[in-house]
Amino acid sequence: VFVKPARSGSSFGVKKVNSADELDYAIESARQYDSKILIEQAVSGCEVGCAVLGNSAALVVGEVDQIRLQYGIFRIHQEVEPEKGSENAVITVPADLSAEERGRIQETAKKIYKALGCRGLARVDMFLQDNGRIVLNEVNTLPGFTSYSRYPR
Repeated sequence: VFVKPARSGSSFGVKKVNSADELDYAIESARQYDSKILIEQAVSGCEVGCAVLGNSAALVVGEVDQIRLQYGIFRIHQEVEPEKGSENAVITVPADLSAEERGRIQETAKKIYKALGCRGLARVDMFLQDNGRIVLNEVNTLPGFTSYSRYPR
């Protein structure tokens, strides 16, 4: 499972828990960032996402990005020099997926954005599993706009 603060960003306070012995430490780590925490089942698959801009019916959806990890979890904002990239992750835009898969991800992002009543802008992060299933990871309603952030790409 993953333990994370409910209202934090950039993977601050997120811990992967592999055994019951690690759970208390992960909860305390997450509580350093928020009193409300989430415990989520780990999802296998590649992390994908896209920017969504607009209100109601008039939505613009950006290119699908894809994160490939060497190890651990994606936390580029915690790198020493994030503008130089990440030592454990590569972000590919557009994602190295078929046009059909990218289209399904974009349509799913729009449906999620509308279902949650989002307005203005957001980045919808998902996982694409090996069987083609798309699983929601999270919606970032205040995505980063740095040179190394995913939204502006």
